[in-house]
Amino acid sequence: MHASHCQCCGIDVHAHVVPENFPSYIGAKMPADWPSMAPAGPACHRHVMIAGKVYRTVSDACWSPTRRLQDLPGMGLALQVVSPMPELLSYWMAAADAQQLLRYTNDCMAAMVDEGGGRLAALGAVPLQDLELAIAELEYAVKTLGLAGVEIGSNINGVPVGAPQLDPFFEACEALGAAVFVHALRPAGMERLVGPAPLQQVLGYPGDVGLAAASAITGNLMLRRPRLRIAFSHGGGTLASLLPRLQQGWEVFPALKESVHASPAEQARRLYYDTLVFDTPMLRHLVDRFGAGQLMVGTDHPFNFHDRTPVQRIEVAGFDDATVAALVHGNARRFLGRTTTKETTP
Repeated sequence: MHASHCQCCGIDVHAHVVPENFPSYIGAKMPADWPSMAPAGPACHRHVMIAGKVYRTVSDACWSPTRRLQDLPGMGLALQVVSPMPELLSYWMAAADAQQLLRYTNDCMAAMVDEGGGRLAALGAVPLQDLELAIAELEYAVKTLGLAGVEIGSNINGVPVGAPQLDPFFEACEALGAAVFVHALRPAGMERLVGPAPLQQVLGYPGDVGLAAASAITGNLMLRRPRLRIAFSHGGGTLASLLPRLQQGWEVFPALKESVHASPAEQARRLYYDTLVFDTPMLRHLVDRFGAGQLMVGTDHPFNFHDRTPVQRIEVAGFDDATVAALVHGNARRFLGRTTTKETTP
C-alpha cells in the first residue's frame, strides 16, 4: 500500500446504468429500436430488448444503488461515476424520440445519485443527432439535475468527435464546465473481424475510440476549446499506438503541419483517458505517453467484462506515490469538476 493512497478512495469514471424499466413511447409510432425490459433467469437479472431481440442480459446492479454500492469497497472505490449503457445513446433514432428516452434515463441517474449517499455521481446523455436538442438536454442535465457532465459516443452516426460541426456542443460543454466522457459506440471495421459478437467490445471498441481521440487531435478540438475536459474510454483505445505515427507524419507532411495546429503528442496530453486496459505494462505505457495527470480509474462495472481490481492494478504498477494518488482519485476529481458533483471527498 502506498503511503499517499488511502484505503478505498478510488474514483471510477467508467461505469454503466440500465434503468430497471423503460417508459412507454408517447408519440404516434414507436421506433423499432425503442428499448424495453423482459424477465431473465435469476430474479435479479433482466433482458434488455431492442428491436425484438435480447441485446444484453443485465443484473440489478445496473439500476439499484444499494446493490451497486456493495461492490465498490472490493474494487477500492469511494465514488463511482455512472453513465448510460452506450447503446441507449440512440443517435440513430429520430432526435425527438431519443430526447424522450434520454430525459428519462437522465432522471433515473439523478435519482440514483440522490440515493447513493455521496458515493455516486453521473454523466448524462444527449441526442447529438440534433445539436439544438442536445445542448438543451445538456443544460437540463447539468443545471437542473446537477450531473457532472455527459457521456457521448465515439461517433455520432459516423461523424467523428473531432468534426467541426460538433463544435457548438463542445462550446456549450466548456461554458457549463461539463465533463465529457467518450465511449465506443457502433464501431467501424466490424466486417473485418472473424468470430462471435463479443468481439465488437473486445476488438472493435478500442479501434473506434482510438480514431475518435485522433480526430480530436487532428480537428484541433483542444486548441479551440482549451477549457474542455474530455476523456476517452478504454485507455484511449489504439491512440497510444497511433500517436507516434501521427507525430512523425505531422513533422514530415506539410499538409498535416498546416491543418493540425499543434504537435499531436502535445495535444494528446490535454485529453483524459481511463485505465481500462486490463494490463499493467500497458498502463505504464499510457502514463508515459499521455502523462500521469491524464489517466483515471475506469472499470465498465457492473457488466461482466469489467476490471474487478482497478486500484490494485495501479498500486502494483511501480508508480511513485504521487502518481498512484493522481491515477486513483486526483485526476478524476479534476476531470469531474468538484463543484458539479455530489460526492464526498475521498
